[in-house]
Amino acid sequence: MTIPAPLTGVVPPVCTPLTPEREVDVDSLHRLLGHLMAGGVHGLFVLGSTSEAAYLTDRQRELVVSETVRHVAGRLPVLAGAIDMTTPRVLERVASVTAAGADAVVVTAPFYARTHPAEIARHYRLVAAASPVPVLAYDIPPAVHTKLPAGLVLELAGEGVLAGLKDSSGDLAAFREVVSGARTRPGLTGFTVLTGSELLVDTALALGADGAVPGLANVDPHGYVRLDRLCRDGDHTRARTEQERLCALHGMVHAGDPARMGPGSSAIGAFKAALHLRGVIACPATADPQVPLTEPEVAAVGRFLTAAGLL
Repeated sequence: MTIPAPLTGVVPPVCTPLTPEREVDVDSLHRLLGHLMAGGVHGLFVLGSTSEAAYLTDRQRELVVSETVRHVAGRLPVLAGAIDMTTPRVLERVASVTAAGADAVVVTAPFYARTHPAEIARHYRLVAAASPVPVLAYDIPPAVHTKLPAGLVLELAGEGVLAGLKDSSGDLAAFREVVSGARTRPGLTGFTVLTGSELLVDTALALGADGAVPGLANVDPHGYVRLDRLCRDGDHTRARTEQERLCALHGMVHAGDPARMGPGSSAIGAFKAALHLRGVIACPATADPQVPLTEPEVAAVGRFLTAAGLL
């Protein structure tokens, strides 16, 4: 399907359910997609950070996209990460995920070697020239060690190279610059600006963002859809209350002991533990070499769910 321009609302970065043997659990993926769609989400983003895309094999990535597209059957736009170190490798990813049916691709700057803004611009121009679907930039400095300059994003948007931005940088000032520029630059219409923050959705929408890509929406899609609606209706008091409830629920990402695991293991492990406790996925396994949560840590996740009214 053709993605709206701009794409608005809640677009969860879909977790990738795995079996105990670390293969993609297709049945659980279908249940998760059904759970998200029943929650009223407005699109789906697969093969991002929350999807553990960096840990999946090429075969597994293609399976995730093809099964998502098959299950969704055109009812929602499906965005897929085409994330790799260099332009030639990203072009291979673009070809793979679009052949599997993705409606748009989400692409980071090149990584491993640090890149100059001119090289980043060349990267996106080459990707867009080869992609049969719209290209969204993915700004995630902790993963790629490069912050996308707001001016460069707007320049590429003005050229028609980029159709949107998924911002996970945590730089609210730069985010505001992109939102403002997308709204005020002559000839720049339909550019999608999405926040990747679970904790600042109300703030981002107040600044003029089009929507959000919150990982926690896997666990509570209804809550994020409700928050989006309240913000758009101008019900700021109830929106703030809902955002604060979701902020409290987000505390589950710290359930893992930092003495024995990184924040990624803790966060993804918590999301999957929550989905398992809610009966959405069959197994909470995360991809190797991430460290699994212990039983007491899973119990802590359960307490966050109970406090949020989800268990």
